[in-house]
Amino acid sequence: MKVLLVGNPNVGKSVIFNRLSGIDVIISNYAGTTVDFTRGSIKIEEKTYELIDVPGTYSLEPTCKAEEVAVNMISEMDDDDLIINVVDSTNLERNLYLTLELLETGKPMVVALNVWDDVKHKGISIDVKKLQEFLGVPVMPTSGLSGEGIKNLIEHIKGASNPEIHRHTKKERWEDVGTIVQKVQKIKHRHHTISEKIQDLTIKPLTGIPIAIAILFLTFTIVRHIGESLISYITEPFFETFYLPLMETLSSLLGGQGFVHDILIGQLADGKIEFMESMGVLTTGVFVPFGAVLPYIIAFYFALSILEDSGYLPRLGVIVDSIFHRLGMHGYGIVPVILGLGCNVPGALGIRVMETRKQKFIAATLLAIAVPCMAQTAMLIGLFGAINFSYIYLVFIILFIIYILAGFIMNLLVKGESPEILLEIPPYRRPSLNALFKKLWMRVRWFITEAIPWLFFGIVLVNILDALGILEFVGNLASPVIVGLFGLPAAAIGALIVGFLRKDLAVGMLVPLAVSGEMNIMQLVIASVILVIYFPCAATFATLFKELGIKDMFLAVGIMLTTVLIVGTILRIILI
Repeated sequence: MKVLLVGNPNVGKSVIFNRLSGIDVIISNYAGTTVDFTRGSIKIEEKTYELIDVPGTYSLEPTCKAEEVAVNMISEMDDDDLIINVVDSTNLERNLYLTLELLETGKPMVVALNVWDDVKHKGISIDVKKLQEFLGVPVMPTSGLSGEGIKNLIEHIKGASNPEIHRHTKKERWEDVGTIVQKVQKIKHRHHTISEKIQDLTIKPLTGIPIAIAILFLTFTIVRHIGESLISYITEPFFETFYLPLMETLSSLLGGQGFVHDILIGQLADGKIEFMESMGVLTTGVFVPFGAVLPYIIAFYFALSILEDSGYLPRLGVIVDSIFHRLGMHGYGIVPVILGLGCNVPGALGIRVMETRKQKFIAATLLAIAVPCMAQTAMLIGLFGAINFSYIYLVFIILFIIYILAGFIMNLLVKGESPEILLEIPPYRRPSLNALFKKLWMRVRWFITEAIPWLFFGIVLVNILDALGILEFVGNLASPVIVGLFGLPAAAIGALIVGFLRKDLAVGMLVPLAVSGEMNIMQLVIASVILVIYFPCAATFATLFKELGIKDMFLAVGIMLTTVLIVGTILRIILI
């Protein structure tokens, strides 16, 4: 038996889902589409139900792909399946139209009158008993944040029954909504709260833009400090105290050199294992993802979950909406950027918030050429931290300029439509710690299972190519561009080639060049920018290939390579 959570976007379905679901939660693609939904399970009196968080929809008359999926999932329900219609109790008029449509399907249904904790704060009074009489199905006030009403909601899942079916026209439904709201809801006059005044300030351009800049700066400052703290006090001590002696023992057993030693342990520096430089599967391959990158991934996704669950991320979309329209997208184009700053793969999946081929293409291409993932950013922090940290801001300023200019040019040249959409702003809410940590665990688990294997593969392949002399051959071919056009030393060629496989690993290979003085600070800036622009990592490339298709993917690659040639040459002229 399935239990479908159905409702408008931003009504708290995901929080209710997290309250109801068990430990095992997965995200799946709906068959034949790129629209994903979340599945879990709920156990009631020894009986297990499949719980599905359906994509948000305003109506059963779909206007986009996500709404089509929602409608299909409802139409495919079996007779004993159940709908939990999650309604924002602070906005009945908007929500009840979908409720009436769902009643007309005749499916067993329960209404969760969510965000109940905000009703009193907004001066709203709702007669729940009278609303239940109008709808003819159980109606329970709930708060996903506090857990209020969740137990009562579970109790009604067991005894849900089919409602009476009354067919209505669109006009009749809206008339019924007006009648119901008038009869069951009363709003008292009151003064605006401090929270509401803050909400207004964060969406007005004059105040919202400075606030957005401050929040993003504060967010990434927090991410940096949490990441550095985890590395300093947990991961580095663990690797130095416990893991390094094991690797030194293994290195001795392998004789300290040879093909197998170079694959597993890597090259020794002055007879010692250096986790950032040795390039072995069991040294660099383990330390980089778990010791240097994972702490920043945890910190980033923790901060992102707070921005999402508090309601600020949609506001950020509204603030940047006018800018993104000039780049051929709309305000939700910020979503792939924010996700991509964590990891480019979910960022690539985030282009699904766009409606048209043109919007998806521009969002994907800009993500690939101007948005470094947190793994790469972490390595950049380590790189510039060892030389002069302030220059990392120059790298990000250059990438920001590239993002804006490339987006503006593509909007002019790429054919297709870029329709405007109505961006909805949910109220601010206090994030649920339970939901926050569950979401954090899902994302970290994804990184460990999906991204890290590519890093192992990249290190093995690099070592094999190096042993066979292929890296040197490719480096000689690329030398006229990298050395001649970009003004970089020949020693940087290997790192730039490795960037095709793993960008954070490539940045790590620049560290010894920076420390030894083979590259000056401006060359490091150029190399860092080029590594972000010129090609996505293998995992991101595969994801973009799936999302865009072969034709658009190769067009995007052509834009990337053209951009890196132009930008690399201009930066050499300006900086060197």
